Amino acid sequence: MEIKDSKLNYTLNVVCRWVVGLVFLFSSFVKGVDPMGTTFKVQEYMTAWSIGGLTFEWALPFADFMSVALICAEFLVGVLLITNAYRRLSAWMLVLMMLFFTVTTLVDAITNKVTDCGCFGDAVKLTNWQTFWKNVALDVPTVFIFLTRNMRRKRRFERDGIIFIFAVAAMLVFEIYNIKHEPVIDFRPWKIGNKMMDLESTEGMKSYVTYRNTKTGESEEFESAQLMDKLSDGEWAAEWEWESSRVVDPREIAAPGFSMLDLEGEDRAMDLLPAEDGMLIVTVHHIDKVNAKGVREVKRAVTLAEENGIKIVMLTAALPEEVQAWMADNDISGLDYLFADATAIETMMRGNPGFMYVKNATVVDKGRKAGELKID
Repeated sequence: MEIKDSKLNYTLNVVCRWVVGLVFLFSSFVKGVDPMGTTFKVQEYMTAWSIGGLTFEWALPFADFMSVALICAEFLVGVLLITNAYRRLSAWMLVLMMLFFTVTTLVDAITNKVTDCGCFGDAVKLTNWQTFWKNVALDVPTVFIFLTRNMRRKRRFERDGIIFIFAVAAMLVFEIYNIKHEPVIDFRPWKIGNKMMDLESTEGMKSYVTYRNTKTGESEEFESAQLMDKLSDGEWAAEWEWESSRVVDPREIAAPGFSMLDLEGEDRAMDLLPAEDGMLIVTVHHIDKVNAKGVREVKRAVTLAEENGIKIVMLTAALPEEVQAWMADNDISGLDYLFADATAIETMMRGNPGFMYVKNATVVDKGRKAGELKID
């Protein structure tokens, strides 16, 4: 089935190509800024999904390649749609990718096995249902683009070939650069300049409770002090039931779930991050994958901290005995270590190891080479 060639349909084809093309360009760019983040998301899918008794963990070694290929394919489709190059190829790539995305996000929305598909990297966060309906909305122009793929098609192989090669090469170079360095644009909580804690707040912790009216279904949230007054009213208490509660700490860290645990399991983050003299954090999410160059940078970080009279800690996801053995094997001393979840550490820094200088709970600088950090 194909749609009749007319001026209106051709105009609609142009509009649809630009709308979908721009979405694909934005999606590929924010993921291309941080290909390792997409790799982590691909790995999450591989470990969370299964079909019957079939799991996908066997494909984990290919996650890096799949991440780079997916981002590159998205960017290519976006460029081809907007430039009207290789219309048949771009239409088929688009419809197949949208079919895959729509089915995947529908399963996500129903099962919630992966809570964030990472469609727009760390730049824009959507719920699974929002992501699914976004894809459904894109499916409409996608179908129209596919049905009009032969409309007023011109054979321009030289031009289209140059566009194709340029698009693939440009995104590959961009991705490789961001893999070898920290993302050129950081959408994560630990961005340089971000204040991770509110040190000026004088308010204490506050607790809130939500109650639901059993007759109307209405929900209302109260501070704990207000709730006491409400509960003293027997008539009100008879019509309302507890629904949920939450605690707000004005000094909470602006990275949900982040912690820096010592050997006794005590979280030291609240004490360490506000350091007025500054603190150097060495992040190691996979200690067994630190190469010789990384070891040299860790030693350089220890020297840098000693020269500037600042505290230094290593934050790692390894077990205590693994850390001790690694430090002994590499002749590293003068480095305290704390523990955190690997995902939380990867969110701070993609490098393994990575180096971050924090002062007054603010991220002053970070990078993959300790010697290049700006220590004031």
